[in-house]
Amino acid sequence: MIRVSALWRHPVKGVGAEPLQSTILRAGECLPGDRAFAIAQQGAETTGAWAACRNFVRGAKAGSLMAVSARPDGDNYIFTHPDRPDLRVALPAQGDDLIEWIRPLYPDNRPAPERLVTSREQGMTDAAFPSISLLSDASRSALGSAADATLDRRRFRGNIWLDGLEPWEEWNWIGKCLRIGTALLEVRERITRCRATHANPVTGRDDLDLLNVLAQNWGHRDFGVYAVCVEGGEVHIGDEATVHDRTRS
Repeated sequence: MIRVSALWRHPVKGVGAEPLQSTILRAGECLPGDRAFAIAQQGAETTGAWAACRNFVRGAKAGSLMAVSARPDGDNYIFTHPDRPDLRVALPAQGDDLIEWIRPLYPDNRPAPERLVTSREQGMTDAAFPSISLLSDASRSALGSAADATLDRRRFRGNIWLDGLEPWEEWNWIGKCLRIGTALLEVRERITRCRATHANPVTGRDDLDLLNVLAQNWGHRDFGVYAVCVEGGEVHIGDEATVHDRTRS
């Protein structure tokens, strides 16, 4: 039986992971609050709509950001990092404070963080559609065995983690749907990974070359799949997931 083992969202793209116990998905939207904000770098081409990840601050450019955690505090968020004092901010009003807070964590040889942008419904996800990422604990274990390491889920910036699968079974879902809790998601494509996976989310320091491990052992750099919500509903940790061949099931 396939079940939800973990739920995560990332309020600011590339800056802070937040665990959830449940969520309410809406058709045609990303997971609520996921990548609702992003920090554009100098020279970014942003117009207020979705923009490609090359325009933004993210873990692939600064592994240190992978150790940022975020937790809600009323109408605010508290951001933490092992090398920085905690920061409590209201977003987007105090976006400049968040940008100043991450500056010491960001490399000088990269375009500097410049401004906070908002994308609440689609989310500033890596896919050019309102994606929700589905990831497999079995595939994580297989990859961890090949890397001779225990892999923290936060390396992969996923939304919905599932257990009860065979390793890489999720590749068979492309073009199919998953009923997860009371929501229905249509699986679109694989997720090709970047250097952000190299950083340890506890320390923010690179300690594994997972791209190379994937390529050498499986001939690709993919981990997880992107889906879109086609029927809204509630999803909780522990909910069952079932695979369907048709969009409406």
